[in-house]
Amino acid sequence: MQIAVVGGGINGLCSAWQLALAGHQVTLFERDQLMQATSAASSKLLHGGLRYLEQGEFRLVREALQERRWWLKKAPQLTRRLPILYPLYQDSQRARWQLKIGLWLYDSFAGKKRIGRHRWLTAAQTLRCSPQLKAEGLLGAYLFFDGQMDDQKLGLWMAEQCRKAGVKIVEHSPVIKIQPDGELQLGSGKLKFAKIINVAGPWSSALLQQSGLSAAPLDLVRGSHLLLPAISRYGHMLEVPGERRIVFALPYQQQCLLGTTEVRQQLDEPVQCSPAERDYLLDVYAHYFTPAVAPAQLLGSFAGVRPLLAGSADASRASREYQFHWQGNILTVSGGKWTTARALGQQLAAEVNRR
Repeated sequence: MQIAVVGGGINGLCSAWQLALAGHQVTLFERDQLMQATSAASSKLLHGGLRYLEQGEFRLVREALQERRWWLKKAPQLTRRLPILYPLYQDSQRARWQLKIGLWLYDSFAGKKRIGRHRWLTAAQTLRCSPQLKAEGLLGAYLFFDGQMDDQKLGLWMAEQCRKAGVKIVEHSPVIKIQPDGELQLGSGKLKFAKIINVAGPWSSALLQQSGLSAAPLDLVRGSHLLLPAISRYGHMLEVPGERRIVFALPYQQQCLLGTTEVRQQLDEPVQCSPAERDYLLDVYAHYFTPAVAPAQLLGSFAGVRPLLAGSADASRASREYQFHWQGNILTVSGGKWTTARALGQQLAAEVNRR
């Protein structure tokens, strides 16, 4: 079949690749450049999502842990195994036994594709790993492992796999409308396809609406990150004081990447780190590390909008699962996370073949 894929983020690229491997003629349309929006503004982690276990998203975590190993194996030049500390203090929100159960499940779900076993470190051992952590009230830390990537370069690597498989990639080509009969309208005219895959991320619902079609609501959530001076070769998974939320402080390109926030966003709003988000993240940093970092010491910041499945009043608890929805010959993809993009593409190709 001749299939159009709308969206040049990581989910669009992986979907196009899997469809091409299944024997279809695939053309991918990207409104700007590949890997320039949400997919290039992640926390740079290839991870199962330890915190999603608390939300009962066991299927998603298991799938993500399997996919984590695939990315690490297939693109070692752009990925690496990252040791991460989860420090526990006397005032931490979670008990040591709760984390132990979660990390045991995390290792178990990875199975043979595990990239390291978790273990407990004493306070002294923790401070040797991360000397700038505050010592007062520190009980110790769990050490576990996840993957880290250069998200934009890894996405462009996937684009090269697409081209090798025969995908035609057309950049700077905004799709104006799509129709259930397979008609796709560009600024230069109309084209006809057997199937259209709408995987435009935050813009997928807007494309349906401007095409006169019904659209399921998405939670558009802005995630902002700060770049600070480097502190350790270890990553840190940190509880926000007084909250159940988690923030990461990660070594990345000789800097410390601190994030993320979760703030609801409109498509017409600028996608950038607000002063309130900056202060929120710096306050978390100052709670755990010494010395604190002043706004003037920031090395940079970036933000992206994640399209999450609607249904949670708390943006931090919105599901990272993905869903497919058919309208005639249009298949719209909602939700998803970076690490599971290839698995999403595989399931999408199977769904298309069933039709």
